This record gives sequence, structure tokens and C-alpha cells, in this order.
Amino acid sequence: MSTMPPQFPLEIRSALRRASSTVYFHRSIGTVTPPSFRHRTTLFRPRAFSSSSVKLPTKPSLCTADELHYVSVPNSDWRLALWRYLPPPQAPTRNHPLLLLSGVGTNAIGYDLSPGCSFARHMSGQGFETWILEVRGAGLSTRVSDLKDVEESAHELSNRIESTAKAAAGKESCSDENQATDIVDSSAPASDVSVVGEASAWDESQLVARLTSTFMRLSERLSGFLSEGQSVFMSAKLFDKIAMLVDDTQLYERFNEIRSKLLSLIESRQNSGLVNQIRDLAQRLVNLFDDGQRSVSPPLIDLQERLTATIEDFQKQLDLIVKYDWDFDHYLEEDVPAAIEYVRAQSKPKDGKLFAIGHSMGGILLYAMLSRCAFEGREPSVAAVATLASSVDYTTSDSALKLLIPLANPAEALSVPVVPLGALLAAAFPLSTRPPYVLSWLNDLISSTDMMHPEMLEKLVLNNFCTIPAKLLIQLTTAFREGGLRDRSGKFYYKDHLPRTSVPVLALAGDRDLICPPAAVEDTVKLFPENLVTYKLLGEPDGPHYAHYDLVGGRLAVEQVYPCITEFLSHHDSA
Repeated sequence: MSTMPPQFPLEIRSALRRASSTVYFHRSIGTVTPPSFRHRTTLFRPRAFSSSSVKLPTKPSLCTADELHYVSVPNSDWRLALWRYLPPPQAPTRNHPLLLLSGVGTNAIGYDLSPGCSFARHMSGQGFETWILEVRGAGLSTRVSDLKDVEESAHELSNRIESTAKAAAGKESCSDENQATDIVDSSAPASDVSVVGEASAWDESQLVARLTSTFMRLSERLSGFLSEGQSVFMSAKLFDKIAMLVDDTQLYERFNEIRSKLLSLIESRQNSGLVNQIRDLAQRLVNLFDDGQRSVSPPLIDLQERLTATIEDFQKQLDLIVKYDWDFDHYLEEDVPAAIEYVRAQSKPKDGKLFAIGHSMGGILLYAMLSRCAFEGREPSVAAVATLASSVDYTTSDSALKLLIPLANPAEALSVPVVPLGALLAAAFPLSTRPPYVLSWLNDLISSTDMMHPEMLEKLVLNNFCTIPAKLLIQLTTAFREGGLRDRSGKFYYKDHLPRTSVPVLALAGDRDLICPPAAVEDTVKLFPENLVTYKLLGEPDGPHYAHYDLVGGRLAVEQVYPCITEFLSHHDSA
């Protein structure tokens, strides 16, 4: 079995920096008011079902479910995609619908790779009305202000995901612009995308306006998206970039004077005359660069254009911070409850409960939900849950994800607001599957040798992965620290209340899972009352072996994994 090279974190960090400096998105249509980085701790509460939801009359080609529904998230303009699979007439009658939750940075496709490799279709064939939730930022979920725009957006997203996957597989040409677009996101309409091109021509008044706008956004902490310390960090970062343009010239002393005054204004957050003062200093800064273009000897070539490009790139980075302002608790407190309430309203189970299955982060969400319910003394809305390759505590395991921890600190999150997982894997795929196989070790993170058909592995890699906000990554990496996964405040430990749950749990692990090793799954299993938890390790000493995605899409999953899940759910399917 191949091992991960020691330079892996450096390679990924370099790729992320290139990706985040290449493309960006404008703020999406509509008014979005996400919480700031400094969230207060809020307890998980069930939300009332929102009537502003819709079933699409025409599904986009990417969706292979029987129906595609959209549910609105309260207090936001996110519309979450729900793929629905209806049981055939000959299937046994079941009392509970089934909700499937995917892993971090993945969409519904992992549960439905093909007619012959579809966990979702298999479970509906067993009589369970099956739904797959795509959380915000994943798959066909979209951010639009009006439900009338959902269908158009869904078809645009579907076309973009499919065309990008075909281009990555070498099946058709794809413009550089389209490839760059998918590095960052597939959740916004194509019209919201801009790609960094050549710097615009020098326009003094326009640049003064851009500088003023940028400094005002920093002064206002991006309308609450940044804390004071983060705003100061970003301001200093911008000035460091600008300073590099005038370093070792006669202009540097003048620049430092302007920088000092602007930083003081940004930190002070005074209201009286702030805009005019910042505009005056922005004008002085532009004049300084104009002087550098004309009077410095030797002249600074293209100084004005480079300043314009620097400001544009920085503004785009601020836009990414605003656009990708969500973490694990947003999924837990908003997305999953909205989906559960919608499924309950559509399926109408007699006891008001449903079954839930989560793979990877999807299972972590279910554990966190059970913990919150136990802590608050509430009855969970699930009759039973199954988790595949999930844990809330990775401290004792040798998970390969530990190598990503250096990326998940606040400074890195501001420098690299998103992790373009889909684009990185698509770019690496040819190097992992074709001679000279320089990145073949990546395959072991996904699937064990010969456990996935090559066509299914290709579809999984090229179609299933999305972009991950750095804020989400930061919170998930608390699972690698003492006490395990915490809420965004850092004060609530999700593992602490699992012993008090009353919900039956089936936990599955793969023997060759490098992302969520069996030891991590076992550490979480031990937290539950023995009479409520069932643990099963998939894989044999002489093979077959199960890696992270083999539990869902491996060629033997239909024979060895799916039956034990069906048996478990059937046992708990009383009305």
C-alpha cells in the first residue's frame, strides 16, 4: 500500500494559494446576512418547515433521482437540493423515510454513481423512500433570492459540473475560464463569476474609488464578517502587498506615512468624516504611485497597473471571505433541520421520525445532532441512524487528514478562504491513474486497490467533490484535538453527551480507511450505551479491503455493506 509523501501539506498549500488568487465570485444575488466570525453559542433548535420550497417540474441531467426538490434555509437565500428516490411498487412497505448525508465537500453523486452502483437506488428498492441532502455550497444547492430562479440555476449548475468533469477527463474541450470557475464554486449562477485577467488601464478616479471602498469595508469589518483582529490582519496584509511595489525607492517613506494613517483610521472605526478622510488618503496613495511612474529614477515600470491588479485581487479575496461564511454548525443548526422538516412534511411518517445515514462528515453531523438533543433533553427526530466512516474524535487515530491541520488556522483561513477540493482532485486525477502514476497514493485515500470499477472511480473524483470553506475546515479539525469535535464557540464538546442518547446507532468502518481509520470509529462507538450501538468492521486480512469510499461505492458494497444496513434499519422500522 502506497504511503503519502511528506511534502503533501506544502504541495496542497501552494496549490490552494494559486487557486484562491486565480478566481473569485461576486456576492450572490439577493441579500445575505450570515453571522460573523465571532459567533455566539446558540443551542441547536428544530426549525419550523418553510413553505418557500419547491419540487422542480424538470430535473437537470445531472440529477438521476426520481425527483429533485429544493428547501429554503431560514434567514438566508440558500436553497438546498434534495434528491428523492421513490420505492418501486413491488418493494416492501416501510414506516420511515430515509435521509442520506454526504461527506465534507461532496454532493449527492457519491450515493448514486450509476444504476448498478447506487446506494440510494438500492435503499429505495428495499422500500425506503430515500432522500439525499446537498448542503449549502454542494452539488445543485444554490443561492438565489427568488424561488422562481431555482430551476434555471439548477440547470446551469448541472451543465457546469458535467462539462467540467468531461473536460477534466479529456472528453471535450473546456475553456480556461470555465476551468477556473469550478476551482472555487459550483453553487452560484454562471453570471456571478469573474476571472482575473490583465490589469485594467490606469483610471485615477476609479482606483481612488476602489481603494476607498476597500478600506471602508475593512473599517466596517466586512459588515460583521471579520473580527477586529482579523480586520487588522487583512489590512496589514494589503499594505504589505502594496509595499512590495515601492520597496527600495524614494517613495517608501511617503508610503509608510500614508499606511500609518490609514491603519489608524481603519482600527479606530470612528464615524465622523471617516469616508472623506479615507478618500483623501486613498487619493494621496494614488498620487504617490503616479509620481513613481513619472519621477522616480529609474522609473517604476507598470507601477499603476500593478497597483490596480493588487487592489482587484485583494477585493476578490474579501468577496470570498463573505461568500464562504459558513461552518459545521451552520449545517447542523440550519441545513439538516430544514431538510428533516421537509422530508417529514412530504413523507408523513406516523411517528414523525425518519432514518438517517451519514458518510464521513454526514455521520459526524448525525452524531452532533444526537449530542445536542441529549444535552437539551429533546426527543430526536430520527428513529435510528447509521454512520459510515465517521467519528467525532480522531485524537488517537493516524488519520491522513492530520496533514491538513496546518491549513486550518485563522491566518490561513483569511489567506486561503476556500479549499477547492473538486478542482484539486480533478487536476490530480490524470497523474494518479496514468503513467508514471506520480500521485497514485491519492487513490488509496478514496478506494482500496480493485475495489471500485475504474469508471466509477473516475466519476466519483470528477463529479462528486466541491469547494470547502476554510471556516468549515477550521471547526472540523477540532476533532483532532483533545476532547474531540467542538462547536464554533469551542466550549461545547459533541462527544460528551453521546452516552445519554436513546437512538440506536450502526457504525461501520473500513479496514483500509486512511481518512477515518477503524480506531477513530471505535473511539466514538465506545461512547454509546452498549445496548444501542452496533459496530462492524468491513474487510478481511487477505482481502477484500475497504477504504473511505468503498463503504458506499465499492464493487462489493452491495453484497457486504448494504445488507447489514438494511437489516439494521428493518429491525427498527416499527410504526
